[in-house]
Amino acid sequence: MPHLALELNNCLNKRVSELGPSKIRAFDQKVSSIPGIIKLTIGEPDLNTPDHIKQAAVDDILANDSHYAPQSGKTELRQAVSSYLKRSLDLEYDPDKEICISVGATGALNDVFMSILNPGDKIIVPTPVWALYFQLIKITGAIPIQVDTSKDGFILTSQHLQRVIDEQGPVKAIILTDPSNPTGRVYSKQQLHDLAQVIKENNLISISDEIYGELVYGSNKHHSLSQFIPDRNILISGLSKAYAMTGWRLGYIAGPSEIMKNIIKMNAFLVTSVTDNVQAAAIEALNNGSNDPLEARKVYEDRLQFMKAGLEKIGFEMSTPQGAFYIFAKIPDQFGNDDEKFANELAFHARVGVTPGRYFGEGGQGYVRLSYASSKENLKESLRRITNFVENLN
Repeated sequence: MPHLALELNNCLNKRVSELGPSKIRAFDQKVSSIPGIIKLTIGEPDLNTPDHIKQAAVDDILANDSHYAPQSGKTELRQAVSSYLKRSLDLEYDPDKEICISVGATGALNDVFMSILNPGDKIIVPTPVWALYFQLIKITGAIPIQVDTSKDGFILTSQHLQRVIDEQGPVKAIILTDPSNPTGRVYSKQQLHDLAQVIKENNLISISDEIYGELVYGSNKHHSLSQFIPDRNILISGLSKAYAMTGWRLGYIAGPSEIMKNIIKMNAFLVTSVTDNVQAAAIEALNNGSNDPLEARKVYEDRLQFMKAGLEKIGFEMSTPQGAFYIFAKIPDQFGNDDEKFANELAFHARVGVTPGRYFGEGGQGYVRLSYASSKENLKESLRRITNFVENLN
């Protein structure tokens, strides 16, 4: 087994070497070895990809579609994304110049960060948030500015945003996740309007990660910053969550053509193009699968109400989740504020895996994230185990 030559110990990219592994993934891996554990740690749908979408991919393979696709994505898929954004959000994007198909929303984030951020640039990241943002930003040499939203119900207010801009000095960009991972919170139309005003007045670039946009519950509705500031917002989304296609790795980016020119170029440098049959499946999903997210939404909303009621009954507190498929709950008072210790004890003594809130940045300490993208049977058993764990301590 070869070992790196001693003379080459300093050959690695320092920015990458300084990054730690994903704490979320590391914790999930650790608890996975516990016999009989029910894991509510990873945000992955337990539902299957709809059959008509799978069949579209099979048909594409059998048709020998095995050559390089256009670097920004198949024309038909970019047209399907454009039509979808028009139907769902009344947004107008030119499929030829303003849309790019990426390898998942993570690939889209990489494309965007590497296209707009320079070393030393500051980008505002409301927290708690999916922690991979921090790592991807740091790779570019830019500086993520964490903004704790826990005192405002996990919503970044326009007033708070302006205070941070005033305190930080020159800021280049902001990224907003809506609906939120990990909190499940959804921004109202008015809240986005107010944020857009501050973003415009301070001449920022905004990035909206809307991967959970189809999964919004009750009377809530998904809106986008692009509805208010289309000339300065970059919209990122994909099919992973609403269509149960996490493993297919299909995302997309939409924004002003002047920015998209560089983003499309970066996407080509990083991946050349997205897999042909995956794009065929995405075309089918967007053109003929409008009912698929509706069915998924019904399932997730039922699970949300079940878990929320059960957790609140035994002392967990939360800002009401309105979208995605997570509950971000404050652990009962008798456990103090050490969410990491709580999550470890819950895993090893009650055999339920949840993710410590501190892994999602500032404002997450004392909370845990539970994914209800698991079967109702698993959720019922996990709630029974959590209840026994809490009540036995009492």
